[in-house]
Amino acid sequence: MKTVLVIAGPTAVGKTALSVDLAQRFQTEIISADSRQLYQEMTIGTAKPTVAEMAGVRHHFIDSHSIHAPISAGQYEREVLTVIDGLFQDRDLLILSGGTGLYVNAVLHGLDDMPEGDPALRQRLQQQFEQNGITALQEQLLALDPAFAQLMDLNNTQRVMRALEVCLTTGRPYSSFRQRKRVDRPFRTILIGLDRPRDELYARIDRRVESMLAAGLVSEVQTLLPYRHTAALQTVGYKEVFGYLDGAYDYAAMVELLKRNTRRYAKRQLTWFRHQNEFQWFHPDEVEGILKVMMSDE
Repeated sequence: MKTVLVIAGPTAVGKTALSVDLAQRFQTEIISADSRQLYQEMTIGTAKPTVAEMAGVRHHFIDSHSIHAPISAGQYEREVLTVIDGLFQDRDLLILSGGTGLYVNAVLHGLDDMPEGDPALRQRLQQQFEQNGITALQEQLLALDPAFAQLMDLNNTQRVMRALEVCLTTGRPYSSFRQRKRVDRPFRTILIGLDRPRDELYARIDRRVESMLAAGLVSEVQTLLPYRHTAALQTVGYKEVFGYLDGAYDYAAMVELLKRNTRRYAKRQLTWFRHQNEFQWFHPDEVEGILKVMMSDE
């Protein structure tokens, strides 16, 4: 039976290494479920896997789009399902790996039907964002729909504006439209969640931030200054450096912000995936246990 193996979890937990190992074992390919790594212009700040780390395994939805044409979850769903259909022509197992919960759910279960957008309201929200930044929009969403705001990535400008658009247009919380009506897919799924002891995960996050800075993160962000208001760049790893380049704080404060905000982002990712109640959880080193799950589900 055609199978999609999902490898999900927080940033820096070790998804890439495990996914590549399993892809090599089963001679298959990886579909990335990372809402930032698919953008060509964002490399260091997204911890995009290097050629060496991909180890010859083909990855889809890495460097596949541009920040100048941002991709929605619905578009991602449609494009991934097309890729899956094509890849299943000559293989029985594919790996969907990443930390963007909305993208994973879109592929596995489809998206909820939401009210039509209001272009005029979206334009006003965009103007608010450009004038005042993301903080005011975050506070507005927290007031209108605290339940959803606590689960989502509040640094994802597109999603914050879309949720606000629904709240303001309908007078109802965005979360009230999330009925979780699941679409049947023509493939089975095995859902593996990765986690580590908190101090271990946070130490890995701190080392990753230091490695990103050593690799030239500040220089990468400088090249993106003309596009800083694009939705894709309102994310951890970039907004902290923008603040440093603006002179809002010094280098040491920027480093601490990067580490703190990345840890918070990882915590939100874990909260999201644990709320799904579908994943079997493993330490990334527990490869034999994961293989047993894969075999037992056959």
